[in-house]
Amino acid sequence: MRLRRTAVALLLTATAALTATPATATATATAHAGHPAPFPTGTATAPDGRTALTDAQGRHLQLRGFNLDKYAEATPADVDAVAAQGFTLVRLPVSWTRLEPERGRLDPAELHRLGRLLDRADRLGLLVLVDFHQDVYGPEFVGGNNGIPAWATRDDGLPFTPDPKDWFAGYFQPAVQAAFRHLYDDPDLRDWQADFYTRLARELRGHRSLLGYDLFNEPFGPVAGDPSDPAALAAASAALERGRLADMYRRLITAVRRVDSRSWLFVEPTVLVGQGVPTALPGLTDPRPGAPRLGYAPHFYDTAVENGADWNPADGFIEQYTAAITGYPAAHHLPVLVGEWGPPNSRTPGNTELVRRQVTAMDGFAEGWTMWYWCRGTGGYCALDPAGRPAPGDGPAFGPYPAAVAGSDVHAADGVVRWTADGTGHPSELVLPPAAFPRGARVAVSPADARVDIEQPADGRAGTVRIRLPHTRPGTPVTVRVTAR
Repeated sequence: MRLRRTAVALLLTATAALTATPATATATATAHAGHPAPFPTGTATAPDGRTALTDAQGRHLQLRGFNLDKYAEATPADVDAVAAQGFTLVRLPVSWTRLEPERGRLDPAELHRLGRLLDRADRLGLLVLVDFHQDVYGPEFVGGNNGIPAWATRDDGLPFTPDPKDWFAGYFQPAVQAAFRHLYDDPDLRDWQADFYTRLARELRGHRSLLGYDLFNEPFGPVAGDPSDPAALAAASAALERGRLADMYRRLITAVRRVDSRSWLFVEPTVLVGQGVPTALPGLTDPRPGAPRLGYAPHFYDTAVENGADWNPADGFIEQYTAAITGYPAAHHLPVLVGEWGPPNSRTPGNTELVRRQVTAMDGFAEGWTMWYWCRGTGGYCALDPAGRPAPGDGPAFGPYPAAVAGSDVHAADGVVRWTADGTGHPSELVLPPAAFPRGARVAVSPADARVDIEQPADGRAGTVRIRLPHTRPGTPVTVRVTAR
């Protein structure tokens, strides 16, 4: 649909109050501590099946941010830095083996450390998605202190030979396959896992920043057949999702709901979705009173890029992934939050283009995302360079975005945000990360009678554009164009 492009030009600077603006718009600049993220209280499903997260005013929400703390290295200062860039969400990996090194006792030091991070998020208005993380099951196979504890690992004495060049191949080792089979099937392990989820949820439920839980990171195994045969692997993965994995999710949903009816609970498919294989997960139910708070949290990784290649835009990855990812949440009216995405090296030409294309694609099917990974470095997934600026190639992840919109059919790309107004007159809010707007921004809005309030703190924190359309009829198209000064 062509939109009327009558615009009200607004001038925004980072260090001083705004100059006069046209009479049809009002602009202000005030310092503020952050951008409190509205907590999603419900959903709204469009005719095409896409389900948005909504707040108490019915506004459509976009949650964006980064993964943090897989290696227990994060500090409250890192939470501050994420918030200062205008992001509203942190995905916080937690480890069963770190939290419960001995059966039946949660480690008080680890709980305190997590509590400090959540306390800081509480004060800043960030939302936190707690991710129950594992890679290749746990430390019995990959070392470190991540995943499922040794006391919950049963490998039947089968062999495990790590491949330093392909960590993912460890999932197909006999010992790892056995460990997953026991976790899914043994009644005592199932009970211990559910009990751990209940006790941790009881500890964390008092934090207003707690969005909810990603119930099991990158689930896999046991899978029968030849892993080098794509068709056999897809069939085995589908059987896992329909059976053992779905049963696990039902147990874990019940475990959290014993003590927490507020949080959102997200489920993941197996990682084969990155190869264009749709999930076979069945629909799941939420026992909480009222409307369900369930969501879908796939990861968005290209296998070739993960193995070190520069992305080839002609390989069809974006299109195949998008086709594979959309059917399940549409069928079950689930909001999509992409829990992990991003190349290991965004600096190469193909991967730079991949980041841009992924941001655009997610705008079309997801209600939020958390990039992997908030750290400083010269590669290795770090989203920041050594000086703390966006890493070369990761700039699109730091672009302006619509955090809360009083309308539907929301799309954002290349500094232009469009939506269809709902006629309520509630304010819509766009975030201006300072990494993309170090000297402020120009903002043009249609329709011309919009009331526009702009906040740009002088301390370098993210700015906000608030737009009210008090006299607009439902269905009116809205366009906001943001350009850096």
